Amino acid sequence: MTPCDALSIVMPAKNEAVNLQKLLPLLQATLPGAELIVVNDGSTDNTVALCEALGVRVVSHQYSKGNGASIKSGARHASRDTVVFMDGDGQHKPADILRLYAVFCQGHDMVIGARSAATQASVGRLVANTLYNRLSSWMANQTIRDLTSGFRIVNRRKFLKFLYLLPNGFSYPTTITMSFFRAGYSVAYVDIEAGKREGKSHINLLKDGMRFFLIIFKIGTLYSPLKIFVPIAAGFFGLGVAYYLYTFFNFHTFTNMSAVLFITAVIVFLIGLVSEQVTTLIYKDSE
Repeated sequence: MTPCDALSIVMPAKNEAVNLQKLLPLLQATLPGAELIVVNDGSTDNTVALCEALGVRVVSHQYSKGNGASIKSGARHASRDTVVFMDGDGQHKPADILRLYAVFCQGHDMVIGARSAATQASVGRLVANTLYNRLSSWMANQTIRDLTSGFRIVNRRKFLKFLYLLPNGFSYPTTITMSFFRAGYSVAYVDIEAGKREGKSHINLLKDGMRFFLIIFKIGTLYSPLKIFVPIAAGFFGLGVAYYLYTFFNFHTFTNMSAVLFITAVIVFLIGLVSEQVTTLIYKDSE
């Protein structure tokens, strides 16, 4: 069996025929024997006809469900133990799959293609991704070089364990990366140069940027809740102390506001402790 025979390659696609007509033949030539799966997410162009003409397997959604939903459909239908997820817009190079696979074979559970600053789609996305990477690295106590990259190779069996956590939108890479770290699985990175896509991106920077930001804190509460709740509790406690000192030295009294701030600090801290226990239960079946 060649390395290619061990791989299923999943590509979400929504009206990406113009890019797939170049990408699919290149994949077939570079990785003969790999299982190619295009997840047609409610396309209205000739995506399905193109894939069928090239002998590529198609999994179709009756309507557009989102990038994350396409990833989940592809993972369920993949027949190989190792799955590559890549965009169908031509930004990811087929030759880089072999580079990711070589690192994966060193014993990792997931290998991510980390984009350089020069190949980010825009300055806005570069700034946002830098912020996401730093926040998530702090939460996970690991260096996360590209939290939102959609180009990765994973152990399918372990990936399926977290399928229920994945959102249907574009923030699935964030969720799965943090989940793998929390479960103690090995994650590695390979530097890649992402190409330019033809056609219009389906990502709305403002709307999806806010979703990415919110998903970090959602996963933060799943990954390490105390890192979220302890600073908040400390903030309320600090405000309570400051307000108490102010009222004591100026009015020689202990006010209700100080009591509310202290009580709030205790409640937030206790919520963090409970969340930590819930998180432990979520990952109790991880190997």
